[in-house]
Amino acid sequence: MPFLQVTLTIGSADPAPFEEALFAAGASSLTFEDAEDTPVLEPTPGTTPLWPKVRIKALFDPSVAHADIRAALHAVAGDAVPELTFEVLEDRIWEREWLKDFRPMRFGDRLWVCPGGQLPPDRDPDDESHVTVFLDPGLAFGTGTHPTTALCLEWLDRAPLVDKRVLDYGCGSGILAIAALKLGALEALAVDIDDQALIATRDNAARNDVAGRLRVGGVEAVRDFTPDVVLANILAEPLCGLASRFAELLAPGGRLVLSGILVSQAAQVAERYAPWFDISLAALREDWVRLDGVRRAS
Repeated sequence: MPFLQVTLTIGSADPAPFEEALFAAGASSLTFEDAEDTPVLEPTPGTTPLWPKVRIKALFDPSVAHADIRAALHAVAGDAVPELTFEVLEDRIWEREWLKDFRPMRFGDRLWVCPGGQLPPDRDPDDESHVTVFLDPGLAFGTGTHPTTALCLEWLDRAPLVDKRVLDYGCGSGILAIAALKLGALEALAVDIDDQALIATRDNAARNDVAGRLRVGGVEAVRDFTPDVVLANILAEPLCGLASRFAELLAPGGRLVLSGILVSQAAQVAERYAPWFDISLAALREDWVRLDGVRRAS
């Protein structure tokens, strides 16, 4: 069934009255977007901040009259109602639309990440010099297209992982844990607070024939796991809070890889880990950095 999409840019106005009016007019869903490319990268825990200028997109049954939608908005905003754009959209599997641009990608010398069913270009299926992770992220974060994930994948491509135990903290799609296993790690634990991430990780582990060596669970599962390597691609604030915990998990010589950190945040995060780790800024991509660390003996 097609949908009627109504778009309006409300700027810095309070979105609540517009949201109420659109639902009252029959909207089945609303999406809030950044109207000026001003991302909110690290909100305070427990908050859901919006952008300085907001755009709203609402979906309706196509039978809903345009005049009824305008009238509902005028009832809450009067003459301040912004210009409305009406568009008919054919129904699709919306959460999968962006995957049409997901193509095989190479990280380092030998690691490839590919959508399920695709192979690296010009690769002989019997060529074992390359390692391929077949991925369907589902509703979870992590394909390698974002700089923070790419920085971790490039580290994994060069890392000595054979017979190592790897913790992927904040696993998203499971891409890092699965790549580590396919590159020779003995065992991996992938943890996340998002149930969709755990579902995607289990599915991707099965797709890559590593489910027998990958444990998947909530963060409480870390209690029973002793890693040689910790990978954490999350955000600077939670990373700062995890410094002492990661120090407890890793024995001297253990490797630490931190990503999800803006250039401006790197010094702060490194300072939090400095009491336990020899840590440094190791790689930069766009506005994001990766910090690499080694657990000291004391």
